[in-house]
Amino acid sequence: MKNKIICKAGLRKNIINDDVFKRELVLCNMLYEKNKGKCCWGKCKDCGVIPLLYKLHRGILLDDDTKIKKIKSKVFKI
Repeated sequence: MKNKIICKAGLRKNIINDDVFKRELVLCNMLYEKNKGKCCWGKCKDCGVIPLLYKLHRGILLDDDTKIKKIKSKVFKI
Protein backbone atom coordinates (compact mmCIF):
# COMPACT_ATOMS: atom_id res chain seq x y z
CA MET A 1 0.00 0.00 0.00
CA LYS A 2 1.47 3.31 -1.07
CA ASN A 3 -0.02 5.56 1.64
CA LYS A 4 0.18 3.25 4.62
CA ILE A 5 -1.32 4.63 7.83
CA ILE A 6 1.13 4.72 10.69
CA CYS A 7 -0.12 5.06 14.24
CA LYS A 8 2.67 7.06 15.89
CA ALA A 9 0.95 6.95 19.28
CA GLY A 10 1.31 3.17 19.31
CA LEU A 11 -1.40 0.56 19.52
CA ARG A 12 -2.12 -0.77 22.99
CA LYS A 13 -4.88 -3.09 24.08
CA ASN A 14 -7.38 -2.38 26.84
CA ILE A 15 -7.14 1.40 26.94
CA ILE A 16 -10.87 1.03 27.50
CA ASN A 17 -12.01 -2.06 29.37
CA ASP A 18 -14.25 -4.81 28.04
CA ASP A 19 -17.38 -3.53 29.80
CA VAL A 20 -17.06 -0.05 28.30
CA PHE A 21 -16.30 -1.51 24.85
CA LYS A 22 -19.36 -3.77 24.89
CA ARG A 23 -21.63 -1.08 26.33
CA GLU A 24 -20.66 1.41 23.62
CA LEU A 25 -21.22 -1.17 20.87
CA VAL A 26 -24.67 -1.93 22.29
CA LEU A 27 -25.42 1.80 22.43
CA CYS A 28 -24.37 2.23 18.79
CA ASN A 29 -26.55 -0.70 17.78
CA MET A 30 -29.56 0.63 19.71
CA LEU A 31 -29.26 4.07 18.16
CA TYR A 32 -28.74 2.54 14.72
CA GLU A 33 -31.98 0.58 15.01
CA LYS A 34 -33.99 3.33 16.70
CA ASN A 35 -32.97 6.14 14.34
CA LYS A 36 -32.73 4.18 11.09
CA GLY A 37 -28.97 4.29 10.64
CA LYS A 38 -28.02 7.56 12.28
CA CYS A 39 -27.56 9.30 15.60
CA CYS A 40 -26.60 12.81 16.67
CA TRP A 41 -23.01 12.07 15.54
CA GLY A 42 -24.12 11.45 11.97
CA LYS A 43 -24.78 8.48 9.70
CA CYS A 44 -23.61 5.14 11.04
CA LYS A 45 -22.18 4.06 7.68
CA ASP A 46 -19.79 7.06 7.75
CA CYS A 47 -19.07 7.09 11.49
CA GLY A 48 -15.64 6.48 12.99
CA VAL A 49 -16.80 5.44 16.47
CA ILE A 50 -16.68 1.69 15.80
CA PRO A 51 -13.10 1.74 14.43
CA LEU A 52 -12.07 3.97 17.35
CA LEU A 53 -13.57 1.58 19.90
CA TYR A 54 -11.71 -1.35 18.30
CA LYS A 55 -8.47 0.64 18.35
CA LEU A 56 -8.84 1.57 22.03
CA HIS A 57 -9.99 -1.84 23.23
CA ARG A 58 -8.34 -4.39 20.98
CA GLY A 59 -5.31 -2.40 19.89
CA ILE A 60 -6.00 -2.85 16.18
CA LEU A 61 -6.12 -0.17 13.53
CA LEU A 62 -8.98 -0.66 11.08
CA ASP A 63 -7.65 1.15 8.03
CA ASP A 64 -9.34 -0.75 5.25
CA ASP A 65 -12.90 -0.04 4.07
CA THR A 66 -13.64 -3.75 3.70
CA LYS A 67 -12.60 -4.49 7.29
CA ILE A 68 -14.60 -1.55 8.62
CA LYS A 69 -17.73 -2.61 6.71
CA LYS A 70 -17.35 -6.17 8.01
CA ILE A 71 -17.05 -5.00 11.63
CA LYS A 72 -19.96 -2.57 11.27
CA SER A 73 -22.18 -5.25 9.72
CA LYS A 74 -21.40 -7.43 12.74
CA VAL A 75 -22.19 -4.63 15.22
CA PHE A 76 -25.32 -3.44 13.44
CA LYS A 77 -26.41 -6.98 12.53
CA ILE A 78 -26.95 -6.10 8.87
